[in-house]
Amino acid sequence: MAESNSPRGFGAAARATALAASVMDLHVRIALQEVDREKRRLISGGLFLAMGGTAMLLALLAGEGALLLWIQQRWSLDLSQALIALSVGNLVFAGVSLRIGGQVLKGPFLPQTLEGVMKTVRALIGRRA
Repeated sequence: MAESNSPRGFGAAARATALAASVMDLHVRIALQEVDREKRRLISGGLFLAMGGTAMLLALLAGEGALLLWIQQRWSLDLSQALIALSVGNLVFAGVSLRIGGQVLKGPFLPQTLEGVMKTVRALIGRRA
């Protein structure tokens, strides 16, 4: 009796496995379609971020020029002295920013965190793990 139930049990398990595989295949196809849509969204978002970053850079350059003229007029400096003063100020600001950023990013990362970051990066650049 145990032998007669065994094939039927395996047949039911095989059908359940095939059904699960079919459902998983459907989910994978849907997920791949969503990834294609997300790629388009990420690319267009990246383009807008690049345009905004370029505009911000141009505004920063204009602000630096205005600050240079203000330093030159305020302290009665010639152009080279005003440029040196502005450069020193920028270097101090950059050094403080880099130091703070380094301290913020320093610290232990869990292996799961690093693995998740790597999976995200691979997904964004289109590589499969």
